[in-house]
Amino acid sequence: MQEIKNELKNLIKNLYGLDFEPDVTPSPDNIPTDFSSNAPLKLAKELHNAPIKIAEELAENAKGNDVLKNFTPTVSNPGFLNFITSDEYLTAKIADFTENFEKNISSDEYSGKTVICEFSDPNPFKVLHVGHLYTSIVGDSISKLYEYAGAKVIRANFGGDVGLHVAKTMYILMQKNPDDLTIEDIAKCYVEGTAAYEDDEAAKAEITRLNKEIYKINSEDIHGTPLADLYWKGRELSYAYFNDFYARIGLKFDKYYPESTVAGLGLKTVKEQLEKGVYELSDGAVIFDGEKFGLHTRVFINKEGVPTYEAKDVGLIFTKWNDYHFDKSIVITGNEQLDYMKVVLKSVEQYAKDLVDKTNHLTHGLVKLPGNVKMSSRKGNFLKAVDVLDLINEALKSEYNSEDETVALAATKYAFLKYKMGGNIVFDPNESVKMTGNSGPYLLYSAVRAKKILEKVGETGDMKPAELNEQERTLTKKILFYKDALSEALAEIAPHRLATYLYEVAQDFSRFYEACPVAGSEKEAIRKNLVKIYLDVMTHGLNLLGINIPEAM
Repeated sequence: MQEIKNELKNLIKNLYGLDFEPDVTPSPDNIPTDFSSNAPLKLAKELHNAPIKIAEELAENAKGNDVLKNFTPTVSNPGFLNFITSDEYLTAKIADFTENFEKNISSDEYSGKTVICEFSDPNPFKVLHVGHLYTSIVGDSISKLYEYAGAKVIRANFGGDVGLHVAKTMYILMQKNPDDLTIEDIAKCYVEGTAAYEDDEAAKAEITRLNKEIYKINSEDIHGTPLADLYWKGRELSYAYFNDFYARIGLKFDKYYPESTVAGLGLKTVKEQLEKGVYELSDGAVIFDGEKFGLHTRVFINKEGVPTYEAKDVGLIFTKWNDYHFDKSIVITGNEQLDYMKVVLKSVEQYAKDLVDKTNHLTHGLVKLPGNVKMSSRKGNFLKAVDVLDLINEALKSEYNSEDETVALAATKYAFLKYKMGGNIVFDPNESVKMTGNSGPYLLYSAVRAKKILEKVGETGDMKPAELNEQERTLTKKILFYKDALSEALAEIAPHRLATYLYEVAQDFSRFYEACPVAGSEKEAIRKNLVKIYLDVMTHGLNLLGINIPEAM
């Protein structure tokens, strides 16, 4: 709880002269106390004292503290500082939490600030794969966390509307020239074009030529030729396909940044900084020598004078800044882009350090089906984003004979959001739809159950202080920790922190439900209030994960 944390921080400052942020968490169920802090363990090395001695000193000073008068401090090995609260205090706190829910959970940390969150980033002339779905879900949840904290959030999407992948696709499309072009045609042509580029020297030469021609078509806005008309048709179809899919998962982007719209600024910026010595010439190309900074060297302008992905990313950074003058820029990519982005950002740091300081690059691993099959869009054996939704829908229908889109989306989103970003994820559709265990449907079922309880209970009188049983105390403490869970998720830019909290509080509610009947109970008012605030927490928290609660299940 925040008041314990704040006052413990003051005690540490007064006793030891240290600015230290202590952790305070609800104690495990098997520990006979309510809240615990491991601050003494973390302070031991700096204070050159045993953790248990530090815990005892803090406990002794906490006893006479006016703010902590509602908490009884205790100490446990190897050096935990614990606090026991009275039933009356917990009842009063949960009553205030219910009555002033928005006030109690609100945050103005980013009030008046602009955060641009760039994620998903599919390339036109390709289909969305499971990685795009993952970053779309995680990026939207991160955006919602910043919005919760008061930020104006811009959801941005960056993709390559020019480049070799387009030329490979157009090479095959020009041969087929389908009358009714579909996104599936485009996907198949990319696979065929990639094979031709790798296996046929004549095809490779033609694709290279097409790449330059398409770049000119885009940059000069050329229309009226067969290649130009097919290019613009494919580009328009791609963005319409993206928007339709994003709408299906409840996501809308504020800004698309095709590579062609930032390439010019990237080229101009790199050339300007070449003259100032940030970049350098090497065999006719413009490079950044990352080895000087413990990184690797990358090409920013190739020998033909064409900006590479690196230069386009430079242009993107400055375009986003010119458009929004952001206070923070979040960029989400796969892990394979980590070293690449380090070089790009290190180069920009040499002449625009403030923009790099405002940028957070987050990465994620691969999403795989059980069996760890390696998939590739280049070979055409990848898992499409729409395939994931279809697999979930099939599993839901098979398990419950249900086609509820709300439940299907909850199962999909939570299956990704419950994991810490960075590692690979094994996505199991059948496990994702289970009503038991750590799944989206389990959380929805718990919330719907709370709704049903409230429907059965009529008006109740004022809550009166009463002795709380174990399940009531546990649920109360966990609910009161919601603001802290939100703060942790925001500070770490980690939706999985929020997902973990919601699962844990749902488990506590399940135990409460089994042991504590509400309607007709002598403690009906207290228990109804607990159910109501639990539902408020679940509704708010799931919304931040992009999940809606259905009326029934």
